[in-house]
Amino acid sequence: MGGFEDDEPPSKRARASSVESASLSVTSCYSKSANPLGGAMARPLTSQGKEVMIGSKGIIKRDEFVRVITKALYTLGYEKSGAVLEEESGITLHSQSVNLFRKQVLDGNWDNAVVTLNTLGLDENTVKSAAFLLLEQKFFELLRNDNIMGAIKMLQSEISPLGVNRKRVHEMSSCIISSSRVLVFSKLGIECSNSRFKLLEELQKVLPPTVMVPERRLEDLVEQALTVQREACYLHNSIDGLSLYMDHHCAKDQIPSRALQILCAHSDEVWFLQFSNNGKYLASASNDKSAIIWKVDESGELLPKHVLTGHEKPVMMVAWSPDDCQLLTCGMEEAIRRWDVESGKCIHVYEKSRLGPMSCGWFPDGKQILCGLSDQSLCLWDLDGKQADCWKGQRISKTTDFAVAKDGKLIITINSDCTILLLNRDTKQERLVEEDCTITSFSLSEDGDFLLVNLITEKIHLWNIRNDPILVKQYTGHKRSRFVIRSCFGGFEQSFIASGSEDSKVYIWHRASGDVIETLSGHAGAVNCVSWNPTNPHMLASASDDHTIRIWGLKKASTKHRDHGSSSNGTHVNGSANGNGFVQQCNGSRSK
Repeated sequence: MGGFEDDEPPSKRARASSVESASLSVTSCYSKSANPLGGAMARPLTSQGKEVMIGSKGIIKRDEFVRVITKALYTLGYEKSGAVLEEESGITLHSQSVNLFRKQVLDGNWDNAVVTLNTLGLDENTVKSAAFLLLEQKFFELLRNDNIMGAIKMLQSEISPLGVNRKRVHEMSSCIISSSRVLVFSKLGIECSNSRFKLLEELQKVLPPTVMVPERRLEDLVEQALTVQREACYLHNSIDGLSLYMDHHCAKDQIPSRALQILCAHSDEVWFLQFSNNGKYLASASNDKSAIIWKVDESGELLPKHVLTGHEKPVMMVAWSPDDCQLLTCGMEEAIRRWDVESGKCIHVYEKSRLGPMSCGWFPDGKQILCGLSDQSLCLWDLDGKQADCWKGQRISKTTDFAVAKDGKLIITINSDCTILLLNRDTKQERLVEEDCTITSFSLSEDGDFLLVNLITEKIHLWNIRNDPILVKQYTGHKRSRFVIRSCFGGFEQSFIASGSEDSKVYIWHRASGDVIETLSGHAGAVNCVSWNPTNPHMLASASDDHTIRIWGLKKASTKHRDHGSSSNGTHVNGSANGNGFVQQCNGSRSK
């Protein structure tokens, strides 16, 4: 705004109130007509004459553009700058009538505000809706001042005749007879502080935008533009906010494709791994009969926290509790063990006579666990080992993978070689995802609406299971002939798909298009499982038959290479790396 400087303290530049203060007067070098409410100007509104269009395409109305900027200045607390813009442009934020109306509202001059409202040229329904808000505010202020008779009179003679929002009128009536008005006010969403400013915000939602510029309109327009750019960005995986200074575009350098760490703590094939829900830990399971908890430090480097031993057979999988405080490990047809993540101590051992667990997982409330057993049943256990429910029968396969929706109602499990069962626990309704070939594994998206299904035919299918299952995309290119290969969702808003492969590579696809966008080489054996950090889209982990875990990040990252558990950087204890963590032997309580 030329050479003007704002000498207001910073605390005034970001106001809690989102409307311009009516009491502020500018008494410095600015014209007396410049004020936060947009006082009357000598010059007429631009909209009264021929529209002036601006912008490279000539599609932006100048007067609307200026008013939106003016509104943003006032909202940010820059009252002087907003007033100067009105003065210099000759375009007032609001007309004289609207300014008068706003002042009457802030002053609590309700009767005159209703009169002014009727002069704004609005249709009958809009006038009634706005008048209802005005009189509602008047009603509650009368009650706060203990003017019960006045409140009753206006409810009968002014509010009810409008014929608007009968339910709200009944709620207002209940306030009169209530013994605790403060409690009723809170229940009805009535605020005592800044209530008139809040009223102006509500009025802006009712009145046409040509009468009162909507609150935060400039912010909304900018957010819309940035959202369109982000959605149009084919490889969007940035964790930084989008800049207003340039159009947004992500290149491949935002996809984790460089091996930043090679973790060598396991002494045999690594079959499974999974990041914790908060992204602060990684757990891995191995054919060496151990599981390892890794901690992600502040620099993004993974360090061993605990080596969990005690299983008598290979550990097939791990599962994090919803709060990430506990971890389940599943031995192959042996036992499930529950561990405390902080101490590394085994809390409980779950076994079932003559039956071996094949998979494990948590119920969303964290108070129960699910177990797939070798007799083709799926059992729900309390944390103390008491069986709460069990699903048996010929329709359940020798279960390996299952998932539970966040609300705990939908249980998803492999039903047969080629079918996945979607079971509603409450209604017992069953839906099926039917494939033409054997299913080897699957994973559920974060929103619970999509299922990623790995097939024996070297294909990965994406199913929409929100309603009746629909196949929406197919991903190919990876290799699978003998082993169970697992894939996962990942990246910003899970916009990518990653999978292991028997050719020792990690494949990354664009979820929407199905295109392969990265192929990561480095492992010396089949890659069995991948896991994308749910809170860091730039971190991907892969587990391989070469006994290692690779942590993939951005090519420009400067994270140190440290091979935890290798001969030069760590020691081995009973086949498991001690590293910077502790070897924990399981001695928890047992249930059979």
